[in-house]
Amino acid sequence: MIKNLAHGTGRRKTSSARVYLRQGKGDIKVNGKDIKEFFPIEQQVTMIRQPLVVSDADGKYDILINVKGGGITGQAGACLHGISRALVDLDESNRPTLKANGFLTRDSRMVERKKYGQRGARRKFQFSKR
Repeated sequence: MIKNLAHGTGRRKTSSARVYLRQGKGDIKVNGKDIKEFFPIEQQVTMIRQPLVVSDADGKYDILINVKGGGITGQAGACLHGISRALVDLDESNRPTLKANGFLTRDSRMVERKKYGQRGARRKFQFSKR
């Protein structure tokens, strides 16, 4: 039986990611797929790996991520947040370095709702004087 060493929940926009750290050699699986297969953009893969590089945990643990909701950018942000929280759950000494880099802060920016009588959240219908 495989034992989870630590877990963390990450959120960004409307995405949420459940992250599990296991003993291993550095494999990252997202929804059952390899990370490079799930996130086609290399920038997102490096963004997700940042907490591991900062805390010197790159290649030490296998990471299993279940992510749902939102688009791929929001999901990548949720994975980053979840990995950071899991690393703190594993070892509390990781907190200062992760906090200094801003990985433990949940990015609270969400899409503003559309208001009635308007075309969008802030966009108004075109005004016609005549």
